Amino acid sequence: MLLGDVIARFDDEASAHEALLSLGDLALTARVKALATELNISTGELAMQSVGQFAAGASDEDWLSLVGQMTRAEDPGAVFLRRVLSRALPQS
Repeated sequence: MLLGDVIARFDDEASAHEALLSLGDLALTARVKALATELNISTGELAMQSVGQFAAGASDEDWLSLVGQMTRAEDPGAVFLRRVLSRALPQS
């Protein structure tokens, strides 16, 4: 799967929300929901915006590290979304 294909999976709110739920990470989903509620947007919108912000602002080192992790993963999209959301969510 090409990186552009992975990013394209998150190009709309419903797909981004579905991808978040497919991670099966209740703690991450709860943190995303809390921030989305605080920002008065849906969880899918938050995930979609986070992907866009990462794509636009990640450093070369961020991309290199991410691509390295994605190439070794069974589900590169899950690796991508986890990384993107970890940057977008406030540290707890």
